[in-house]
Amino acid sequence: MKKRILSIIVISIILGCSHKKENTEVKSLLVDLMKKSHTEQHWFVPTKTALEGLAVEQSNWRDSTENHSIGELVSHLVFWNEINLRAFNGEDMTDFEVDNKTTFKMYTENEWVSLVNKLDSIQTDWESIIVDATDEQLTEWSKEIANIQAHNAYHAGQIIYIRKRNGWWNKK
Repeated sequence: MKKRILSIIVISIILGCSHKKENTEVKSLLVDLMKKSHTEQHWFVPTKTALEGLAVEQSNWRDSTENHSIGELVSHLVFWNEINLRAFNGEDMTDFEVDNKTTFKMYTENEWVSLVNKLDSIQTDWESIIVDATDEQLTEWSKEIANIQAHNAYHAGQIIYIRKRNGWWNKK
């Protein structure tokens, strides 16, 4: 009987350590993904680099189609990153109505500078919050956090496309 109890305890400890290692790896992966879509350039351009040196006039430029301007794309990113961050932090979002069209907006110069800083701040907050996340939060949010990163990278690609199309991109 003692051997059986001891075996159960040992197995529980091993499984517990395995779970911790798995969550540590998930946490590390999610932080890495967020940093790559925010500040660390690897095989795609992160949002911070994509927005560097962009004037408000450039951010508000639109072609003759229904495509969004860079400013509208950044506004959209701020909205979705912030709303998910608020939900992650436990804010009650049950009465919050989402109209995706309201996330796209044009900006003045001061608003543009504030918007770019806000996106940078929210993405930095995401990185810190993931580091401090509990196992329960990681279990519940890991897929959504990965989707947020993919969403950020997708729109950063659109921003780079607009900049290249208009001759506003000369990064090497």
